[in-house]
Amino acid sequence: MRERRAAALERYHAAALPTGEEEIWRYSRIGDLDLSRFSPVATDGAAASAGLPELPALAHALIDRIGGRSGFALVLDGHVHETSASEECERAGVRLRRASTLPGAEELLGIAGAEFQHGDEDSDAFDDLAEAFASDAVVLNVPKGVEVERPIVIVNLLAQGNADDVHGPALFPRTVVALGESASATVIELLVSGPGAALVIPRTELTVGDGARLSYSAVQQLGRATWQIGHGSARAGRDASLKWFTASLGGEYARARTDSLLEGSGGRAELLAAYLGDGSQVHDFRTLQEHAAPHTTSDLVFKGAVGDASRSVYSGMIRMRRGARAANAFQTNRNLVLSEGAHADSVPNLDIQENDVRCSHASAVGPIDAEQRFYLESRGIPRPVAERLILLGFFSELLERTEPAVRDHVTAQVRSRVHRVTEEQVR
Repeated sequence: MRERRAAALERYHAAALPTGEEEIWRYSRIGDLDLSRFSPVATDGAAASAGLPELPALAHALIDRIGGRSGFALVLDGHVHETSASEECERAGVRLRRASTLPGAEELLGIAGAEFQHGDEDSDAFDDLAEAFASDAVVLNVPKGVEVERPIVIVNLLAQGNADDVHGPALFPRTVVALGESASATVIELLVSGPGAALVIPRTELTVGDGARLSYSAVQQLGRATWQIGHGSARAGRDASLKWFTASLGGEYARARTDSLLEGSGGRAELLAAYLGDGSQVHDFRTLQEHAAPHTTSDLVFKGAVGDASRSVYSGMIRMRRGARAANAFQTNRNLVLSEGAHADSVPNLDIQENDVRCSHASAVGPIDAEQRFYLESRGIPRPVAERLILLGFFSELLERTEPAVRDHVTAQVRSRVHRVTEEQVR
């Protein structure tokens, strides 16, 4: 493992950091990142053994909404502090563990060694940095034919510094989920941090076996001084089903790259995201819907709203490989711009290498519909309330497709945020 990490660090030092000149980083704030402000947390687990801090209210709010669960993992500053699964899951062979306690941990913790990594041309220095400094990972293995009835919950608690901190830790949490043939599971992961400066580079790897069903939800509520550069990859086999939902609510600059590969006939991927920006936040999404087998389907819907001086970026690629006959791919990105200082970029892309496929994409950027607002105002509803209703309605169609506990939690967070944004727009 030390050799793999040393090799990754050597590759990182030998390669240049990404720039905004590269298509995958276009419109980003990568040029503003000062890595000298951040230092990796010690990898000996000292931080995790220093004592369990009080979970923040945001974490409790989500956990309370989930209610009963089949497993729980707590990660402190990138170090796995606790993992536990129900007796029922343990008897069925479900394993929720630290990667370092499992056979083959060096393979689980090596992004560059993974079979599905989209080719060297799509990796960058941050992938090498994550491999070099990731000390451990949360690993969930669900055996063939096992159905996990209640959610598996993972809480990443990160960087509880002071708001005045200019320098902070660099953190590398990692989650690996593997479902065997015809298995099913629901995983809900929360990333939450304090107000201090931090750099978070999370990595997520999902494998859905033939005929398996996975619902994975990631709720990001990082502090306003935190930079996130996230990368997640998923692969789905024959007749497999993947639902991947991301809620991006926090952070100073929050980047989430989501790559999905449908490699078995009849596989399906549903990629969903909701994001809300205010202040000077930037929410940056990059997606790849890759079809490598016939009769596969992917459906992507990303919706967001930006107010104040915040920005959002969406750049998505649908790639139809040779052999993906009769595949269907849909890509939708819709953005509401709530103030004159806010901005949204939306860039859909297609790469079609096969005949007999169907692809469609839709992109929209604009303000709240004036006719909808007038309709509500004409019935005596004050403008701030009318705009809040329109915004909640804008997100509700998407959130109805998510897990009930996640839907309720994100709706509550959006409701509290849009109240402030709409009131300030009127003033």
